[in-house]
Amino acid sequence: MSEQFVASWSGGKDSALAYYRAKLNGGVPERLLTMFEEDEKRSKSHALPLEIIEAQANSLGVPLIIRGADWNSYEGQFLGAMKECFEAGIPNGVFGDIDLEDHLTWVRTACAKVGMKAIHPLWMEPRRKLLEEFVNEGFEAYIIVVNTKMMPAAFIGRKFTIELMDELETLGIDSCGESGEFHTVVVDGPIFKTRIPLTFNGQHERDGYVFMDVALET
Repeated sequence: MSEQFVASWSGGKDSALAYYRAKLNGGVPERLLTMFEEDEKRSKSHALPLEIIEAQANSLGVPLIIRGADWNSYEGQFLGAMKECFEAGIPNGVFGDIDLEDHLTWVRTACAKVGMKAIHPLWMEPRRKLLEEFVNEGFEAYIIVVNTKMMPAAFIGRKFTIELMDELETLGIDSCGESGEFHTVVVDGPIFKTRIPLTFNGQHERDGYVFMDVALET
């Protein structure tokens, strides 16, 4: 890979590792795309406030694009953003999918509609191997969303470490969170110029999920 790309950016571990891998492979990051809730106040799934995604983008030194959508309008908003990137001369999209075929198919089909190539740097590699690479390369991340139907709420706020992976796997929980067991926020690593200074200010529960209240340090 030696061309410009837009990275699908959740703010979490998988998108960060995919971005890192794409750069190591010679790719040139030109944009980040983060999908938000319809009111554009918090990101989809990870529920991160805009200021944190912006801080990550600033530390990466890459322009950020956001699109707000509910699930009915998601595809249209996603396609509009990708079309904008393609028309700006960015031929590739980079995504952090690992082994979920349905999502891979959706992403490839969506990108093809606007003439863009979908690249998946993590695809079909063992989940545990990717997680260990993430930690060993110096990334720092924390669990900020827990699906309490799939794992204990007590894991909220935990730093993502090898020991944490072992603990989750001992309980029969996927330590990669590929089925939506949990989501993370990345605050440091080899892709960032400076660490993202975050504070955890409590937590709240909604619809079977526990969310960490995350803000930038002031």
